[in-house]
Amino acid sequence: MLAPTEMPSKPAQPAGQFSRLADFFPRWGEVPLYRVALATGDFSQLPLITKWEIRHNFPDNFLGSGQKLDALLAEKSVELEHTSGTSDERTAVLFARGWWDAQEARVLRLNRFIAFVLDGYTAARRATIVPPVCNGVVCFSNYMAKSARTLGRTLFVNQARIPFLLTDDELTRMADEVAEWSPQFLDLDPVHGVWFALFCERNGIKLPSVKFILSSYEFVSVVHRKILQRVFDVLVFNLYGSTEAGHLLVENETGEMRGCPENVFYEIVNADQNGIGELVVTTLTNEIMPLLRYRVGDLVQRDGDNYLVHGRCRDALRRSDGQRVTTLEVDRCFAGVCGIAHYQLRQTESGTCDLQFIPDTVPVATADLNHLTARLANLLGLKNEIHAVAVDKLPPQTSGKFRLTCRVEA
Repeated sequence: MLAPTEMPSKPAQPAGQFSRLADFFPRWGEVPLYRVALATGDFSQLPLITKWEIRHNFPDNFLGSGQKLDALLAEKSVELEHTSGTSDERTAVLFARGWWDAQEARVLRLNRFIAFVLDGYTAARRATIVPPVCNGVVCFSNYMAKSARTLGRTLFVNQARIPFLLTDDELTRMADEVAEWSPQFLDLDPVHGVWFALFCERNGIKLPSVKFILSSYEFVSVVHRKILQRVFDVLVFNLYGSTEAGHLLVENETGEMRGCPENVFYEIVNADQNGIGELVVTTLTNEIMPLLRYRVGDLVQRDGDNYLVHGRCRDALRRSDGQRVTTLEVDRCFAGVCGIAHYQLRQTESGTCDLQFIPDTVPVATADLNHLTARLANLLGLKNEIHAVAVDKLPPQTSGKFRLTCRVEA
């Protein structure tokens, strides 16, 4: 049963916009998790759900009467995946076989440039360089041969959780595999991708088959994007989503983040005075495990059809006056700054901040670094100077993902 404590504190959407979901009610009403909550027929009053509700009593909270997970897996009608565990313990996810690729294809076609490339390469290959998370299909815990990391038209390349610790031999192996695979696009975690890109740049490695890059899995910074575009000389597009909810937004050819109403019903709840609030989604195509009013855990702002992704809720910082400062607002301060490959801005409970960064091939100039820290201090309303220091590496989370901004204990 859904927890009543997860009710939104403010209306999420004008009531009329919920009417288009009425056709889904009969199917959703069969799902044990929603059966009681949907009895009123008022979608707008459904409590919000989190990973806790997904995990609780899984899979019986989603499977209908007479359905058994073992039987569904045996007949290969469903796929069982797990989230990376970025902000919570790993969570099981169910979807019909082929669902992931179908909803991804719909989202990617919102970008006309990507659609043009994919139309020209009907069997387009991708090389994927992402955090090494075991997903039940490809496991990066131990070394695996290339053949075991090749699934259809996708080659999974990296096998290490911390990219900064990769040896030149391992990076050479990765570059050789990608070159041999000749992918039409790269599917990258931005931090893992930047480290690979800098190795390619140092060694004069070119990837002429690559037509564009998808940056996903975590927040892509302006410093990441600049390096990826410089090294590979192709357009970089942000693809945003989650394992449990699928692909939610994609950057189109004009630089706007667009949603796919066929896949998802979008809400922004608890918005502040600037319209920045928590993203809540309802998945419309996952018949096996529909998520109704699911709290993704990210802050989003909507401007017409354009969505601005501001980063994880838990990664937001605080101004000296108590106002929230998002990862996107921090990252905007890095626009135009050269010489930084990756960074983390850490804020203590007392509000003081320090900046650690990994230098680019040509390190940031002292004057530019001073201007950057001054902008950050102004954004956060700080009187004290922000201490900035160059480092060789920055630690990831257990999932292998990185935090550009975070609050830590003093």
